Amino acid sequence: MAISRNLLVVLIAVLVVGLAATGYALYQEKKQPDGVEISIGKGGLSIKEK
Repeated sequence: MAISRNLLVVLIAVLVVGLAATGYALYQEKKQPDGVEISIGKGGLSIKEK
């Protein structure tokens, strides 16, 4: 089955856009939010401003 060149270009473009969107979503998820961090550990309650 022969795939036209235009269809192949469109498929590659869709894959690139999908990878870029996934990378951006992962970046936003990993980025530290601004504000206050509250944690409870062995030393008790800890509050840090970011």
